[in-house]
Amino acid sequence: MNLHKLLEEREREGKPIRIGLIGAGRYGTMYLSQARNIPGVHVVAIADINVERAKGAFALVDWPADQMAADIPEALANRTTTIVADASLLFDADIDVIVEATGNPIVGIRHALASIETGKHIIMVTVEADALAGPALQKRAEKAGVVYSMAYGDQPALIMELVDWARTSGFDVVCAGKGAKFLEHYHQMNPDNVWENWEFSKELTDSGQLNPYMHTSFRDGTKAAIEMAAVANAAGLVPSDEGLTFTPGDVEEIATISRPTSLGGALAHEGTVDVMSSVNRDGSWIPHNTQEGVYVVVKATNAYVSTCFDEYPWHPDPTKQYAALYRPYHYVGLELNVSIANAALRGISTGQPDGFYGDVVATAKKDLKAGEFLDGEGGYTVYGKLVSAKHSVATGALPVALAHHVELRNDVAQGETVGWDDVIMDDSLAEALELRRETEALLVDSSPSR
Repeated sequence: MNLHKLLEEREREGKPIRIGLIGAGRYGTMYLSQARNIPGVHVVAIADINVERAKGAFALVDWPADQMAADIPEALANRTTTIVADASLLFDADIDVIVEATGNPIVGIRHALASIETGKHIIMVTVEADALAGPALQKRAEKAGVVYSMAYGDQPALIMELVDWARTSGFDVVCAGKGAKFLEHYHQMNPDNVWENWEFSKELTDSGQLNPYMHTSFRDGTKAAIEMAAVANAAGLVPSDEGLTFTPGDVEEIATISRPTSLGGALAHEGTVDVMSSVNRDGSWIPHNTQEGVYVVVKATNAYVSTCFDEYPWHPDPTKQYAALYRPYHYVGLELNVSIANAALRGISTGQPDGFYGDVVATAKKDLKAGEFLDGEGGYTVYGKLVSAKHSVATGALPVALAHHVELRNDVAQGETVGWDDVIMDDSLAEALELRRETEALLVDSSPSR
């Protein structure tokens, strides 16, 4: 540990970590709210195509006006911060770490490549880009001698911290997962009816402050699938080809649910990822549910360890062969500096792809007709389903991250997977397609790591 001490040393030496943040959305704003309280860091610039939104982010976190600069050279010289509309200005600047937080997978890949090519560490908040082509981006970063990392504070990096703890302690990982609110009909949710399934006030949803597409992806299973694909690829865990189970349960039931079906659990096999639902199938709320948390389930290595699971009530299953470690929260951008500090000070990530194990495939929300255009995550046409990478490649499935503004050449029935052969790909996606092909070339044996 001791990251804070290392940051204090940087502060005393007058050599802060210089940071470029791309995207002034909620995640970026949350990081800005903490950045001025952290020694040894300097947010040089924030890039957003909507400059007014970036100004609003600084106002929201009470950033002092006298700490703003006119441009990047001034910000670097005076340890102040500037706003730019063009993210490419960050790659040409004397910056150590780029934080990619646009939420757009195609743009995210472009920014990651530019960071790597200019020798800058890249913290990938845009998990959609990581699920689509993270393994290839990691290989390129490794070759360039920079760190490519998941963003601490988001659930995938926090899950990876638990996976690392488990394996360092000598345990095999049976399952790594998180909680989410989910009911089966959510797969058909769209931006027109999304607010029926959230607990926000009508005043807030009518205000325009909330993005209905983003919140649809949070509920229809897409975001959960994307995040768990990122975990699968980083941890070497193999998803079920039937998708996430979203089994209802509370914290005490994690280990009971997250074990093989042969033992009464929900898993097709050990060494996988899953998501538990915070509501019962009838929609009723489960007390002490897992919704905001993350977990890892491990297996006793011998009879003595099983006894320990029993003696130290560690959320074990009834057989005392399986036990869960659970973190009940994630503070999103408020925790981001853990990734920044690890990358800049230690040269290590807080989670990075180790191969291509899981993929998120576009699945029809309704009957789709040739000539229609797909509208991607959180839209009206498709949701993302998690499957093994082996299954995705073998069946020619279209990744959901590439299902944006592409035309269907064939009809696709509701519930069916959209394939590469079903769409007409746009030439503007050439860069992302190249990285995707590199990722598919990294397909590994389907046997999970433990």
